[in-house]
Amino acid sequence: MVSSFLLHAQPAKVSRRALKPSTTLGLGLISLYLLFILTGTGILLMFYYVPATDRAYDAMKDLQFVVSAGLVIRNMHRWAAHLMVMFVMLHLCRVFYTGAYKRPREFNWLIGIALFLLTLGLSFTGYLLPWDQLAFWAITVGANIAAYAPLVGPKLKFLLLGGNTVGQEALIRFYTLHVIVLPALTFFMVSIHLWRVRKDGGLARPDESSDRVEKVSIPDLPTNKSYGLMELTRLTSPQVGKDPEDEIFSWPHLVFREILLFLLVVAVVLFLAVFWNAPLEELANAVHPPNPAKAPWYFLGLQELVSYSAFWGGVVAPAILVTALVLLPYFDRRKQGVGQWFAPERRTANTVFTLFLIVAIVLTVIGSVFRGPNWGWVKPWAQPPAAIEGH
Repeated sequence: MVSSFLLHAQPAKVSRRALKPSTTLGLGLISLYLLFILTGTGILLMFYYVPATDRAYDAMKDLQFVVSAGLVIRNMHRWAAHLMVMFVMLHLCRVFYTGAYKRPREFNWLIGIALFLLTLGLSFTGYLLPWDQLAFWAITVGANIAAYAPLVGPKLKFLLLGGNTVGQEALIRFYTLHVIVLPALTFFMVSIHLWRVRKDGGLARPDESSDRVEKVSIPDLPTNKSYGLMELTRLTSPQVGKDPEDEIFSWPHLVFREILLFLLVVAVVLFLAVFWNAPLEELANAVHPPNPAKAPWYFLGLQELVSYSAFWGGVVAPAILVTALVLLPYFDRRKQGVGQWFAPERRTANTVFTLFLIVAIVLTVIGSVFRGPNWGWVKPWAQPPAAIEGH
């Protein structure tokens, strides 16, 4: 079984276009490698972490000052988590801008959206575990945003926290979700995602719109002819053997590049871990909230919207965005512009998506550095470094 998996994890041959960095920028692979780093460092951290409000913060201090290389491992876990949120989002943008969500890849697009939401869930649940002021109040704000959902909002918040406030029940629930439930779902969805990439014919190609894909079922093939495996594969899958002159073996060409990219990702995460420590503020204190209390950075844009309208910003806007992404491949069914960056045929769709992306980035930047006490406007260049540290 192991040898079969290793032999079939990659196709025997790939097109030369798949090896060009400009085709995908390696964003999907980088996201997968960051997940591997998070899994490895997370397992090491579990040897020392105790999910209890009276011991969690001490465990963080032990990792920082007592455990050999504990600080570096924690830093790697933290920065890999932030980078994974960024690169999964960039990967989703890449798929959109190349039109790779269209038929026959609609289902895999939905899997990708689910993986992005799972990535946010993994990072959000892990945010509480250090049990410092930054974690405590970030989760408090995030849970309050979830409570704005009509009808189910208060119940959702109670289910998430195990009560009405962030405490021991919330910590153990977040820990269970972070180390068991969400990782299991993520690896399961990643497996389906990678399988669908192979099943859907690999990367989207610019010439797919001109392909005539004729499905051939095995029982319909003539019985008076003996078919070899390669010939049968070409008959049933138009992507394989389409242009043999433009195909090269995955080993060593593709696999070697994947190994180099993995080493580069590890080197970058290690560099960040060595030179920039993950923030750890004072012990969580429910009676002394920071001003302002901010959500994790990837929810700051949502918090900025909530500051204008709790219902429209916290419920309607994200619901419309997710629904639009889910329905996108079923409304945009034209084959033009598939597999091509910023195709002219998709100028309107690219413009609308870019505008929404810019708005999300601007709102995140505003919530991150331009909001101060009582959520008032501040000038970050006029603030002392300590006033904006940790946000």
